[in-house]
Amino acid sequence: MRPDRSPRSADAPPRRVAIVLMSAVGSTVQGMPIVASLRRAWPAAHITWVLQPGPATLMAGRPDVDRIQLFHRRLGARAYSRFRREVAAETFDLVICLQPNFKGGVVTRLLRAPKRLGHDRTRARDLSWLATNRRIPSAPVAHIQDELFEFLDHLGVPRRLEWRFHFTEAEREVSARWRERFSRPVLAVVPRSSNARRNWTLEGTARVIDAAAGDLGLQPVLLGGDSEEELRDARRLGELCGAPPRVALGGTLRELAGRLYASDLVLAPDTGPLHMAVALGTPTIGLYGYTDPERSGPYGRFTDLTVDRFRGRAGADVERKPSRDTRRRRMSRIRVEDVMLKLERAMRSYLNT
Repeated sequence: MRPDRSPRSADAPPRRVAIVLMSAVGSTVQGMPIVASLRRAWPAAHITWVLQPGPATLMAGRPDVDRIQLFHRRLGARAYSRFRREVAAETFDLVICLQPNFKGGVVTRLLRAPKRLGHDRTRARDLSWLATNRRIPSAPVAHIQDELFEFLDHLGVPRRLEWRFHFTEAEREVSARWRERFSRPVLAVVPRSSNARRNWTLEGTARVIDAAAGDLGLQPVLLGGDSEEELRDARRLGELCGAPPRVALGGTLRELAGRLYASDLVLAPDTGPLHMAVALGTPTIGLYGYTDPERSGPYGRFTDLTVDRFRGRAGADVERKPSRDTRRRRMSRIRVEDVMLKLERAMRSYLNT
């Protein structure tokens, strides 16, 4: 591989930059500090971010991104031919591939640029390193946010841990009116991730909802999408709970972000709304068993509120890091008592301040 001559702080900044990070909502939130840092370091650069249509709605009104280029994943194989047609006339000085998998590699290769920066070969999956000609140095596995920050370090760009959703005044008024419907502190409960293995039991969730309402004086409200699975879970929780929670499912991603911002506390498994809530500054209790919170948990804040059963309870499991087979059962190891302790801590440490 040729020597790395990626732009650094002492060099002239690139004029046209493309960022490839088109995974789900959580990854999009993790990309926000990257574009904010690049914009501050390279104010004159034209920055394009390749995103899927859903997460792209979260980026509305961002002054640090000049253009959103959509990748229509739902089209399957035809998504790549459509993307190729749409970017055929575009050229860039630098492409930064933050998505080290097959899809990210193909999209990166379709963007014309003399410099394509990606992960090192060890961390680049599906041979995606073949799409890049510049790579960040190899490093131990770390939190995904830190891994993305390594790209800034490599480029000589100062890190900025900045999440801003750039709500319009109208959006702020809508979320404020939504919050006024509740007289008690709102506990936003997100019961479901798109990956069912990350979900806690509905029976445990129902018991926490009842205790939060009856013992802690909170108003539980179900948040999330309006898929068939989420609506079914909401109906089941209504049956399991002594006092059914309020339901506010559906709406756009930006409406969901506004409700998470207006809530007082959030309870969620490892899912996009969890990362949105953390970025918005709403105290968030994260439920982890299937995924590793040290890699994909809340970053920079509210780590003291994470329920971690990925490694089991201290002294209870000989195995520190579970195997692929045993981690499937880890979410069921979360106890109601574990979650209530975190809720009580959140109220003491955050609501009272």
